[in-house]
Amino acid sequence: MHMDQHIMESQLTKLITDSNRYLKCYHHYLKYSTNQQTMQEFTNNLLPDMMTKTVNGKSNLNVIGVGSGSDLVSQTQGLDYIRFNWNKMTAEEFEEQWKEKKRTDKADLIHMFQVLYYVKDLGATISFFQSLLNKNGQLLITLSAGNIGVVKMRNAYKNQLGTTEVNRSTGDIRRFLDSKGVSYQSYDLPTQIDITKCFIEGDKEGEMMIDFLTQVLDFSKTASPELKAGVMEFLRCPEFSVESNGKVLMNANYELIVLEQLP
Repeated sequence: MHMDQHIMESQLTKLITDSNRYLKCYHHYLKYSTNQQTMQEFTNNLLPDMMTKTVNGKSNLNVIGVGSGSDLVSQTQGLDYIRFNWNKMTAEEFEEQWKEKKRTDKADLIHMFQVLYYVKDLGATISFFQSLLNKNGQLLITLSAGNIGVVKMRNAYKNQLGTTEVNRSTGDIRRFLDSKGVSYQSYDLPTQIDITKCFIEGDKEGEMMIDFLTQVLDFSKTASPELKAGVMEFLRCPEFSVESNGKVLMNANYELIVLEQLP
């Protein structure tokens, strides 16, 4: 029985291998999450004060957005006066191209929202983008907070799920920065996701959310009963979720790490 379970789990397919399914699952995750509301509140309430020193006395700002994407910008009003140069590449490819061209220009603001889960060398990527900052420039990074249920679940079942590379959280960033003696500021971004549908057998939206949470393609259909039971129990654990008015609401907090130009 143990051998059969191991074989079954070894055949689980990573969600990232199917880009169309990944995007659908991500959109369903956002649909039932307060993520966008949280980021809107951050943009309206926190960001303006943070940017005061950066924009002081400047008529032009050079901004690098890693992972922002043309689709996101096209849906955002009031950006008609901004000129964009799009680069469709990974963070590592951007760094390689930048160095090949021996570019020396600097950025006033660099934002990396939810994009550092898959980079090969987290520390090297952060160090490179921090090196691009102008005087008074800021590098803004968001990732999942290290103490939330999804991160804990993926760590607990990383061998079965094959999710070692997406277990990253701001805890990993903190450890790297602390080891290098780099100063930073951090801000909590409280977020919840309604995972009620994940517990309804056969619910399509629930299945897509489970795929995104586990990062496994068709998790509900391909995972062993033992793994499914363990994951679902983990997600419903009172340490990470609350049950109210027939809904299961899971803590999905993010954290913002802010870096300035190295001295």
